[in-house]
Amino acid sequence: MILIGIGANLPHANHGSPIETCEAALAALAERGVRVVRRSRWYESAPVPPGPQPWFVNGVAAVETALEPGPLLDLLHAVEAAFGRVRDEPGGPRVLDLDLLDYRGRRVGDAAGPTVPHPRLAERAFVLLPLAEIAPAWRHPVSRRPIDRLIADLPPGQVARPVE
Repeated sequence: MILIGIGANLPHANHGSPIETCEAALAALAERGVRVVRRSRWYESAPVPPGPQPWFVNGVAAVETALEPGPLLDLLHAVEAAFGRVRDEPGGPRVLDLDLLDYRGRRVGDAAGPTVPHPRLAERAFVLLPLAEIAPAWRHPVSRRPIDRLIADLPPGQVARPVE
């Protein structure tokens, strides 16, 4: 299973609200040959780390593609750029954020390519809660810990709740 995280906390001039922007990003991925197999509900979450910016909308999608991890991450970044994402402030507000969370349980990480699984995925409620929704039997590829255990061990104070 290939898992991507989707998020935004700023409206987009053409696509609208963060939820509408995230929906448009999923459509843009499909247009580029990345098929969405399952996706979570949208969650609203406080910024991590906390700061004076709007709350995020986040979700997780299971996708299928023939792309390997490096080219897939390049495609995710290209879609972000097409939506106007500027990578100037780590953890700052953004019109779109696409993360490669897991690539078929593989462990990848070198200077030339992405780090998979995503290095902070086990520390974020806004990733784990939607991920548990679409893949309740998922285990972290490195620690082999089940997702329900990872959720139970989240640091205190993280808020992520389904958007009604």
